[in-house]
This record gives sequence, C-alpha cells and structure tokens, in this order.
Amino acid sequence: MIQTISPARAVEGMVTLPGDKSISHRYGMLGAIAEGTTTVANYSTGADCQSTLGAMAALGAKIERRDGRVVIQGGALREPADDLDAGNSGSTIRMLSGILAAQPFTSRIGGDESLSRRPMQRIIAPLTQMGARIEARDGKFPPLTIHGGELHGIDYTLPVASAQVKSCVLLAGIFAKGDTIVREPVRTRDHTEIALSEFGADLEVERRVIMLHEGARLTGRELSVPGDLSSAAFFLVAALLMPEADLVIHGVGLNPTRSALLDFLMSMGASIKVLDLNQTGGEVVGDLRVRASKVTGGLIEGALTAALIDEIPALAVLGAASSGGLTVRDASELRVKETDRIATIAANFECMGLKIETSPDGFRIPGGQKFHAARIDSAGDHRIAMAFSVAALAADGPCQIQGAEAADVSFPEFFSTLREIAG
Repeated sequence: MIQTISPARAVEGMVTLPGDKSISHRYGMLGAIAEGTTTVANYSTGADCQSTLGAMAALGAKIERRDGRVVIQGGALREPADDLDAGNSGSTIRMLSGILAAQPFTSRIGGDESLSRRPMQRIIAPLTQMGARIEARDGKFPPLTIHGGELHGIDYTLPVASAQVKSCVLLAGIFAKGDTIVREPVRTRDHTEIALSEFGADLEVERRVIMLHEGARLTGRELSVPGDLSSAAFFLVAALLMPEADLVIHGVGLNPTRSALLDFLMSMGASIKVLDLNQTGGEVVGDLRVRASKVTGGLIEGALTAALIDEIPALAVLGAASSGGLTVRDASELRVKETDRIATIAANFECMGLKIETSPDGFRIPGGQKFHAARIDSAGDHRIAMAFSVAALAADGPCQIQGAEAADVSFPEFFSTLREIAG
C-alpha cells in the first residue's frame, strides 16, 4: 500500500495513542498464565500485540473482547494444535519462548519472513542454561522448536542490554525451581518487573539486578495500558519539525526507564511539558504538550543508545532538521531489527537528498538540511514507515510511502491520526 503525505506548516490539536506495545505484550502473556480473569483496557491495536493474543489463545487461554477491553481467562497452558505464529513480533517470540520452555509439552514458534531472519541466540543461551532444549534453524533463526520441561533458576548477566531477553529469562523463572536472577549492564525498560509485581510475583529489584523468587503465584487483574511513548515519538518529532506547533498527546506512559526520550529531546531544546501525572497498574501516565521549537544537535551513545533504540529512526529525521545534527554510536542492534535500520535510514535519506555517514554501529547526520519530495520504501518496517511519513511533512513536495501498511504492526491508526493534526 502507498500513502501520499503532503507537506504541512503546522501540527496542532490533541491525540490519544493506542496502548503501549511493550506493556500490552506482557499483560497478554501474564494474563494467560495467571489464575482467574484478567481484563485489559486500551490494549494495543497493533498487529504485533494481536500476534501475542493469538499465540496465547492457541495455547488454551480464553480471550474475548468486551466493550473495547480484552478479557483473558488464564490458567494452565496446553499443547498447541499447530505451530505458533508470532507474525512480525520479536517481542512475542522472544518473551513467549521463556514461558514455553517451562511447559510440559513441545511447541514450535515462528513468524513472517522478516522475523525468520532475526537471530535468537540471546534467548536460546540463557534458556538452555535453565535446562530448556531448543532447536533453531541454523542454530539461531526461527522457527524455534521448544521442548518444554522442568527448569531451574539461574544467575544470569546479560551480555548486551535487552529488555526482551531479560523478560524471557524472568518469564521462564516464574516456573523454575529456585530463584532467578538477571543482571543488566545498563538499565532497560522495566515493564516486566512492574507487571510481574502487579500479578503477584515476589521479586526484588536493586539498581540493575532483578531477583525473582521461586513459587510465583499469579492472579488475574483489572488493568489499563497507558498510551505508547514510542508511538508518541513520531508526533513529538512532527511538531518539532514544523514552524507552528501546539500539540497535546493524552494519557502517555511515562515510565522512568522510558523517560530518556523526553530528556534527550529537551536537551536539544524541545519545548515539552508534562501535565496531569497519575499512575495505573504501577505505571506512570501523563499528558505531553509540545510546541514549535528550535532544536540543536545531539549525541546518542552507550546506555542512552539502549534506552532510545526504538526511537532512533524518528530521531534521525529530527537530527537532519536540527541546527547541529545527530550522531549515533553503539547501535549495532539496529542492524538486526525488522530491517537493517541503519541501512534503511541511509537509503531513504539519500532518496530525500539528505546527507548521512554510516558506520557498523551507527551514523552521523549533519544538521540544517532540507527535505525533498521522494518515494520512500518502508522495507516492511513499521518504524521506518512512520519516521519518514513525519519527514514528509517537512519536504518540499508530496512524498509517497511505499509499504505504508507496515505501520499496522504497532499503530494501525497512524496515518489517519497524522492527517488530523497536520491538516
């Protein structure tokens, strides 16, 4: 599908975002293995999170939609009748593998062509240490055949910061004998720890060390998912690209482990205010108001790269428009996302007449650049499709986004929402 995006001068109004993808995945999985009923309001409408619900239903959880809410009747899982389909969702396959490794049956989980190219050694290694038996194509790629069985807790240090790998180990630890400890090189998003506590697990968190105690008994909960801050990033950048902007983004999740995005944007000079803070399900929620701003350059490296890894495509677009440009380092993880995001960003920058210098683990973008009308290829990557749709608002003519349907993975309403605020 091709979407045509015309240039805009102003971004204004109020938007409400779909539920946070990361939190929705976790509520869907934990609700399916918890005793009793879990009700989730504002569950993500994205295809990735629907893949999680589909997989949990295939494993025996009863899932219904009532009055805009997802209702999950959880309990013991059963052997699926067919292969589990994670679609395009790395979160689904990586985190769910931790649960599957502890079940008394064998399961096979795969996904689409893109997911089938994404390496899984980072979850296979710790799960194998816990006693799991996992077979993978060429030893590292999906589909994964997981021979479930009895697991034991481990003390595991993540070789690379990854919230998905951390979550995989902790979800396996729910069923393991003995305590499970995960040590992070840098702090990553802590939605799994918060959700586990909400469902009744006994865990301790001290700085970058998480200990999940043996014998977790999870019970169903009534929960509401905050708006997705990663989706908010595209609208924050859209407002900062425009000469005129006054935009309010309602009910956004403002988890402190995700606040690096706002801190970084404000360090570049962005005018962003946080309004009406409150809390739901252990997660901080609030409104964001962003106004037109003159933004300077920035540097993303080290721990900040890990914290902003999903937002880098959008920030790359902002970097080109900023006065000082953007440098990104320590981001080799971008090479193994839905696409090689470094290469895809560079290819689309070239199409729009923008300069970029790439390296194996990042790139440097000069500031003060002008965006030119172009035909953009999403390469099937939702974040690339949305980032360059935002870039198109600042172009000198209409842009065509090829493969625009990729946005459905996380934000099916993206294009209609973009047009509402940008005329």
